[in-house]
Amino acid sequence: MVDNIGAEDTAPADEYRQIAAGFTARVHGATAASWDNRSPVPEWTARDVVRHLVEWFPPFLTDATGIELPPVPSVDDDPVAAWDQHSAAVQALLDDPSHTDTPFRHPRLPEMPLGTAVSQFYTADVFMHTWDLARATGQDERLDPERCRVMYEGMLPLDEMLRASGQYGPRVPVPDDADWQTKLLGFIGRRP
Repeated sequence: MVDNIGAEDTAPADEYRQIAAGFTARVHGATAASWDNRSPVPEWTARDVVRHLVEWFPPFLTDATGIELPPVPSVDDDPVAAWDQHSAAVQALLDDPSHTDTPFRHPRLPEMPLGTAVSQFYTADVFMHTWDLARATGQDERLDPERCRVMYEGMLPLDEMLRASGQYGPRVPVPDDADWQTKLLGFIGRRP
């Protein structure tokens, strides 16, 4: 299953719907025994990949907009339900026409529309962590090559700033003729 995303001009709600579907498929494809498997992110299990996505975004959203997402089940108790409920809440937020013009005002970022912020920060994170979850749980690791290209080329000029943020590991060298997914994964510090 290749996550079929690539259009740079996709509306944030549609983009999230497509990318979250790929992550959701891996969440639902994980076996009960695989949730404690090591992930490619140092010191994280497969369960921690879901925990990261479910836990970091709500306070980020609240800090910038005052919007609070509903609570979800514990990832420790039920990672599938936690992801499903969280992802449905994010999708509902993006689908809600009353939030079309909601400004995103985070203290460490320039102001932007809510949909743009979700796309740049959260949807992109879901896309990249889809590979981590697939690798940890022994599922299909293929990502949309065009989306990988767009992200890789967009991140290249920000290399120094991204490394300084502490959110990315050291870049892993890959061959010059590597495919886009391999280039993206190496850039964010994964060993494809």
